[in-house]
Amino acid sequence: MKNNNDLLNITRKELVTEIHEAYLNAGADIVETNTFNGTWVSQSDYGLEKYAYRMNKEAARLARIAADRVTEKDKESEDPRWRLVAGAVGPTNRTASVSPKVEDASFRNITYLELVDAYYE
Repeated sequence: MKNNNDLLNITRKELVTEIHEAYLNAGADIVETNTFNGTWVSQSDYGLEKYAYRMNKEAARLARIAADRVTEKDKESEDPRWRLVAGAVGPTNRTASVSPKVEDASFRNITYLELVDAYYE
């Protein structure tokens, strides 16, 4: 599970929320959802494909909680403002544009529609 930071959204929820709040308290107006590798394609490296949706949903919820908490505390200030949550989507570990097999330039280990489904989820 090393380097699977998306997994923290369901295993260390309080830590993820604290990090979001720290950024917002430092002056950020937008936090991202900690879902750079939140597709089933990327999670397949860890055998966690079936948890991708849950990771993404929880990540958005945690970021929203942090944004709302900081915004609520800010309501009494002279210049209250609201905070945004932005969904983060990174590349996958597979590509439909380049063959992973040097000897077969036409080979693809994923289809365009599979990538569409992964990003949609």
